[in-house]
Amino acid sequence: KKFFTEQYDEVVLVRDISFCSVCEHHLLPFLGKAHIGYVPNGKVIGLSKLARVVESVSKRPQVQERMTQEIAQLLESELDAKAVAVVVEAEHTCMTIRGVRKPGSLCITSAMKGLFRSNLSSRSEIMQLINGRERRS
Repeated sequence: KKFFTEQYDEVVLVRDISFCSVCEHHLLPFLGKAHIGYVPNGKVIGLSKLARVVESVSKRPQVQERMTQEIAQLLESELDAKAVAVVVEAEHTCMTIRGVRKPGSLCITSAMKGLFRSNLSSRSEIMQLINGRERRS
């Protein structure tokens, strides 16, 4: 827990946090990127801590939907943020190497808390930042 008191009330976003986890249904890996945004409520967190949260939650066998919710809930409670957004996109090897065999398909999940859930313009802003044209491959 490394917080800093800061009266900043705009979006903070860390995009493209890579991760690897294991699907608890098939015991096969899924790999992808997480995007985390929040609107502070008097305190901010060191940016590397956001990546550490993703790393910590993704280490155990998971389903992507739960992983996305856990990250959002953890940040919402620890930061007491006005808004939290978590978007996770991943390729699941259970879909690429067995069964339907569709490489390149992505599963995208999201969890929106606070203003990002209740305010359409705030939600739109965070999604535009996450999906911005300047994204790196």
